[in-house]
Amino acid sequence: MSSVEELAQQLNALESRLRVMEDIEAIRRLKAHYGQLADQRYGRDGVKPLEELEPIARELAALFSEDAVWDGGRALGLCEGREAIYQRMLEPTLSFSWHYFVKPQIQVDGDRAQATWDILAACTTQQNVACWMSGLEKDEYVRVEGSWLHSRMSLEVAFMAPYDKGWARKSATD
Repeated sequence: MSSVEELAQQLNALESRLRVMEDIEAIRRLKAHYGQLADQRYGRDGVKPLEELEPIARELAALFSEDAVWDGGRALGLCEGREAIYQRMLEPTLSFSWHYFVKPQIQVDGDRAQATWDILAACTTQQNVACWMSGLEKDEYVRVEGSWLHSRMSLEVAFMAPYDKGWARKSATD
């Protein structure tokens, strides 16, 4: 093999690796934007008024493909399709939240990707109970017209506990 051919192969390999890294970074930014918008639905006095909530919900829904699935589990429900996700984002189940997505495990395969994220959220219920929620989000993504979108988001809650009581269970000896 000539050195020109070897250099061409090396360049192709580097371009492929760079593309994957750029895709992973784009997915990280997408997830951060989702968390930011989800939290923007709340103000100091709880859920924002509908006229402020609608554009946020529309922008949230735009982060999903037309046929996406948003699965919040038993407590939060299942939405299929961008319009259903928009409608769901108009009806927050809390009066406050602040999402933290950590420990991403992102795998890219061409125009599709999968990720798992640990989630920790400080939140306040509609009954004014401050809680910690933690769990795992399993996401699928698709590249549409050059941009990454969620095609499926599934939440598995590990615990939701009032912050003042914590999440530890009492032992049998207590």
